[in-house]
Amino acid sequence: QVQLVESGGGLVQPGGSLRLSCAASGSIIYAMGWYRQAPGKRRELVAGLTRGGITNYADSVKGRFTISRDAAKNTLYLQMNSLKPEDTAIYYCTAGMTVFSPDSWGQGTQVTVSS
Repeated sequence: QVQLVESGGGLVQPGGSLRLSCAASGSIIYAMGWYRQAPGKRRELVAGLTRGGITNYADSVKGRFTISRDAAKNTLYLQMNSLKPEDTAIYYCTAGMTVFSPDSWGQGTQVTVSS
């Protein structure tokens, strides 16, 4: 398993932006993703990036969020724009053989969108 450490969460007003980062302990050779879980809700996949570089997004964030990675820095990113209160959740970085069945999870970072 790879060790993952997220950063970049915080409090932002509606319409604002945040960029989450996920530092991986080794080379980013896995499929990676960002999941989130809001209070009282199921954990959901927000954005994924396959080993081949194909991205996929939840319908609720398409056009607002962008997943990317910097292989040289072993870091995964999630750029979040036009944030909405419903984006409030703990965001988790993941890695695995596929985006939909991750083997490794970060500790999570809180994102709160509120005025």
